Amino acid sequence: MKNNSPVAVRFAPSPTGFFHIGSVRTALFNFLFARHYGGQFVLRIEDTDVARSKKEYEDNILENMRWLGLEWDVFARQSERADIHATELQKLLASGAAYVSKEKVEKEGDRGEVIRLRNPGTIVTFHDEIRGDISVDTTDLGDFIIARSPTEPLFHFSVVVDDFLMGITHVIRGEDHISNTPRQILIQEALGAPRPIYAHLPLILAADRSKLSKRKHGERVALSYYKQAGFLRAALINYIALLGWNPNQNEREIFSLDELIHLFDIAHIQKAGAIFNEEKLRWFNREYMRTQPPELLLQDIVKVLSKRYFAGAVETLAPKIVSSIRERVSVTSDVETMMDAGEFSYFFETPVLDAKKIIWKDTSTETTRAHLEKIISFVTTLTSDFDAEKAKMVLWPYAEHQGRGAVLWPMRYALSGREKSPDPFTLAAILGKEETIKRLKAALVAIS
Repeated sequence: MKNNSPVAVRFAPSPTGFFHIGSVRTALFNFLFARHYGGQFVLRIEDTDVARSKKEYEDNILENMRWLGLEWDVFARQSERADIHATELQKLLASGAAYVSKEKVEKEGDRGEVIRLRNPGTIVTFHDEIRGDISVDTTDLGDFIIARSPTEPLFHFSVVVDDFLMGITHVIRGEDHISNTPRQILIQEALGAPRPIYAHLPLILAADRSKLSKRKHGERVALSYYKQAGFLRAALINYIALLGWNPNQNEREIFSLDELIHLFDIAHIQKAGAIFNEEKLRWFNREYMRTQPPELLLQDIVKVLSKRYFAGAVETLAPKIVSSIRERVSVTSDVETMMDAGEFSYFFETPVLDAKKIIWKDTSTETTRAHLEKIISFVTTLTSDFDAEKAKMVLWPYAEHQGRGAVLWPMRYALSGREKSPDPFTLAAILGKEETIKRLKAALVAIS
């Protein structure tokens, strides 16, 4: 990448829809590149499509860029640079590189004036840092329109002018813009503007290898979906950075933002499309959640459980269950899913027991009663502040001698009323001595 100017890149989204995963990666790669080389990162809102551009979409872009931590050095709104574009357009008209053409205007159906670029019809060859040299015969493009009027330049012209005057040295964008590049190079040549270095990123694909799109894949293409689900910023950045880029660190996958900045190299971006795998993203998120202080997950647990259960009970029990929940969730929204499935109900409500399920396999009722009575006697010896380890220390030798399933299954089911739950020692510690004994006695009554 030979360029003697200080590095300057731009992320130039159009505010015509909510911030999506493809845009996140384009923004991230530009940010990493700029920071790696100590260059400038420009955020430019390309809102010249007045009909489709909306303030809510621009706000969504800015909010999400800040949330991701992708802070920009320069901000620009293309619509506010109209006078600059018009001045450059006049230069092309004056030089004869562009001309006014009277023709039917598409929307009105009447004859109007548009401005076209005089196309020399040459073969344009440009080097793409990812794909190598690309050559296009521009003859078929004809004298294409670059403005609707002297004050209404179109996308291609505005982009070239802004890149030129803002000193953009590298254009890193999606491969769907490759077809735009020959037109933009012709405009650069007409303006006498230097050619930036191009790198066109591979598409992000769904599991079926189709292009990830809102039309086909719905809300799952939007960053807001993952934010609302409780995915962590660091996990999203880490995962998305590896979509189509290899840091060449053997099998290592977890990287901080600073490490990504240090390692980022366009030469290691692949040509093939990158598959977006939500399960893999969940794995990344689970890894990051495990490194977070438990207090952060505790806040989410309290918030979710308080929607359904008495706040006082939630605040008492939540600190006791945070560790077991932490091992079972990949993202904080899983807590709500677990609650909806009734997985926490036994902490707050006395379970309704099925007498047949209390008994382990072919163990007799009499033996099960004896085990439950023995468990009650062991729990009675515990102090009121016992934890799971202390409960296990007292109960485990008996369970080992009598058969773990025959002893621990009745205890576990008596405390939870469910076939799947945390281990009985953890349950007893969370419920407390009094409630544990109460539920064990209820199980004894149920099988009488």
